[in-house]
Amino acid sequence: MALKQVEIRISGKNTLVPAAEICGRTVIAKGGNIKIASVLDESVTVGELVKDPETFVTALKQSGLKADVLTFFQRPPDVTPKHKYHFDWDNYAVVDTTNFDAWWEKLPQEARKNTRRSAKRGVIVKSVPYDDALAQGIHKLCNESPVRQGKPFWHYGKDFETVKREHGTFLDRSEFVAAYHGDELIGFIKMVYTDRLALILHILAFNAHYDKRPLNALITEAVKICSQKGVGYFVYGSYVYGNKKDSSLVEFKRRNGFEQINFPRYYVPLTFKGRIYVALRLYRGIVGLLPAPVLNLLLKVRDKIYARKEKAEIAKPEAAKDE
Repeated sequence: MALKQVEIRISGKNTLVPAAEICGRTVIAKGGNIKIASVLDESVTVGELVKDPETFVTALKQSGLKADVLTFFQRPPDVTPKHKYHFDWDNYAVVDTTNFDAWWEKLPQEARKNTRRSAKRGVIVKSVPYDDALAQGIHKLCNESPVRQGKPFWHYGKDFETVKREHGTFLDRSEFVAAYHGDELIGFIKMVYTDRLALILHILAFNAHYDKRPLNALITEAVKICSQKGVGYFVYGSYVYGNKKDSSLVEFKRRNGFEQINFPRYYVPLTFKGRIYVALRLYRGIVGLLPAPVLNLLLKVRDKIYARKEKAEIAKPEAAKDE
């Protein structure tokens, strides 16, 4: 079975990783001392990721792809564990979109008020095609700040063609919801339809237009679109990441009607190293293994460091003007 290399993005950087075709799926292997195998673009791959795990694991071992652990998950609403392999609970932040009116009525008053405030302040939200005009607006958005949510923003500083290409994936199953103030794009959501889910792949708005609450308006419109199309769940990434259960992002999701739904993620050891890795649950990483108080302290230190870097980056153009 011939191996190949495919390009993926890790922390915003394009990287080539080894891959093999296994039971109709492209499987990649990434990692340092422990190689983790998974289906390429698993979060947006249509259909059950691994239908027959035993056959899949056998084929993977015979493929020549060097991996210590295979991981895959059951996609909601299929959340009852059905395989014999070791699993841990993963999670999504979801809105049940079967009834838009019911979701809207359950929203905190503040979220409804922010959506109405957005409209009163002249924000227009609508579904739009992905073309050069939208890509140019996204490029401008990406270059507003080098730091977002307390860490370096992956798309900051990239040229137009790179931003256009990286936001133009899965266009046959994607929908872009854009927020405009006048003719200016001030925020957007890109969601990808996968089975009965609509997953947010990108969500971004200008900090400079925060007073217009574009994100609240975008989420409301996206939920309405999903409801009209009969999509089961609108997904905004994970609800919580490891032991990081308290953050501004978690609070934002909660206030906008997102709820946590758990589903099983399987970890199948393929080597002796893999068995140790799974037995010690090292797949949880630092965020999942450190006690919450220690993790929160480290995150506060990180946020202060990046805040200083952001101020330094902003000061550079001002210093250049003075010269």
